[in-house]
Amino acid sequence: MRVRPVRAAKAWWAGVRPAPATFWRSAGTGVPGAVGGVPDGMAAATLVGVNPIHGLYATAVGRIAGGLTVDSQLMIVTTTSAAALAAGSALAGIDADDRLGALILLTTLAGAVMVVAGLSGLGRLTGFVSHSVMTGFLTGVSVNILLGQLDALTGSEPTASLAIGQAFQVLRSPGSWDVPTVVVGAGSILLLLVLARTRLAPFAAVVALVVSSVGVWLVGAGSVELVGDAGAIPVGLPVPAVPDLTVFSLDVALGAFAVAAIVLVQGAGVAESVPNPGRRADPDRNFVGQGVANLAAGFFRGIPVGGSVGQTAVSTAAGARDRWAGVMSGVWVLVVLVLLSGPVGAVPSATLAALLAVASVGSIRLSAMATAWHTGSQSQVAMATTFLATLLLPVAAAVGIGAALSILLQANRESQDLRIVRLVPVEEGRYREEPAPRRLDSGTVTVLDVYGSLFYAGARSLEATLPEPADARDAVVVLRLRGRASLGATAFTVLARYADQLGDHGGRLYVSGVDPVLAAKFEQVIDLRLHERIEVFPARPVIGESTADAARHAQAWLVHGAQAVPPPSEQKGSPLRRLWDRLRRRGQRT
Repeated sequence: MRVRPVRAAKAWWAGVRPAPATFWRSAGTGVPGAVGGVPDGMAAATLVGVNPIHGLYATAVGRIAGGLTVDSQLMIVTTTSAAALAAGSALAGIDADDRLGALILLTTLAGAVMVVAGLSGLGRLTGFVSHSVMTGFLTGVSVNILLGQLDALTGSEPTASLAIGQAFQVLRSPGSWDVPTVVVGAGSILLLLVLARTRLAPFAAVVALVVSSVGVWLVGAGSVELVGDAGAIPVGLPVPAVPDLTVFSLDVALGAFAVAAIVLVQGAGVAESVPNPGRRADPDRNFVGQGVANLAAGFFRGIPVGGSVGQTAVSTAAGARDRWAGVMSGVWVLVVLVLLSGPVGAVPSATLAALLAVASVGSIRLSAMATAWHTGSQSQVAMATTFLATLLLPVAAAVGIGAALSILLQANRESQDLRIVRLVPVEEGRYREEPAPRRLDSGTVTVLDVYGSLFYAGARSLEATLPEPADARDAVVVLRLRGRASLGATAFTVLARYADQLGDHGGRLYVSGVDPVLAAKFEQVIDLRLHERIEVFPARPVIGESTADAARHAQAWLVHGAQAVPPPSEQKGSPLRRLWDRLRRRGQRT
């Protein structure tokens, strides 16, 4: 029992251990990331509504634990504004005395959800999130963060619960602004924008923190709120803490799921932006790795973490070549915690708000919004709906609306993408595609091919698109479903109903090209021996062969009558009959 964990640990270490020739280079490359991560972590903690030190704890622990476990070697797992906003929104109604305990539990639950998602192989589900929905959500998050910083930038104290309401209260009452705070906030924004165009761009945030802190101290601006005013800044390494289950609530649970959804989708985007050399990163392992990082962050009293686009870009720009650049950046943040925790308390809150404001404006992707807008009305509605939901509702509700909207859009697209064409035989066994007829003709065989999905709304679209039997007598339809390995209950119901319509007028339905296992499913669901109005021809290795056989059988059935030509399911030696008999015998033995 003990051998397997040891082997697993050795296998893991063999996959992540640093190369001796590059380790010290990675250690040096991690310094710029650590420098930029310190102010980002502090600023993210202010979004959650807790002491900035918990953002630093998450920055250090997330980078180390995430760097050692995610499959994307260059991904930096650290604090993100979107995850912090989701956590802060979930904890907004919790008393300040209980907020830290609730935060630890929320971060831990979010990590557990991510680990379960990764182990369950749900990485592929990120592909179902609509680009328009995600663009609207991330744009809404950025605008929410920007609006939410106006109070700290002006020294105001709005009472509204939503960021848009707070911003409205601040802007309508400039008389309540604190002039020194406005000067610090505006000066910090100006300094960040100027330094972003120089060689000091990677260190712009740190320079802004130092300059503003020293300036406030020299001037003696007592009205400017400092980080230390919100609570004492502990000195030293983070102390472990076990989650307190007594603070569990529905808001904490929903917040954990919202954070997990945001982190997983953003992590998938980061993995695509920094691919592993020679192979694609495993999304499930990235899920598990980010979950482990959140479990570790929660254990050390940190805020939620995830794959960060900005910090990953900083790391790669600094020359990162493997995962140890991120791991060592977390180690350097631990050094900062030991040596510089005291000066952190002297940082003006307006400077952190300036950092968030500049970052939120920079994260608004106008090109992505333009792409979604020009795609069509569906994308416009999806983006606008998710954007407004993010502004006007709690983040957890906005995430739920975005997920539901993505599912609806997927189903709607599948229904609209469905197309039926008529196959007309030409020389040498080939077929020519023509528009499908609206109505069937009497005594004819019509061969149809279906493009698009037949699940959910797609099956209903099939029902509405199939040619109507109307008054046609003895009309036969051959429906080619090549490549279909499965069908839903709606599709089976639609096919059975269409076969009934044909049969009521003396006609018949043939289904060709389906997978042999699916062909057997027809027998189980529709019961072909009792339902003589539909026949199934399983797919064969030669493309078009089963459809040609179905068409010939249908023509013979029309010419000679139903009794003269036995259906394929009853023909001795037919593939479908052999498959059905084999499955039936297996069921009798069991």
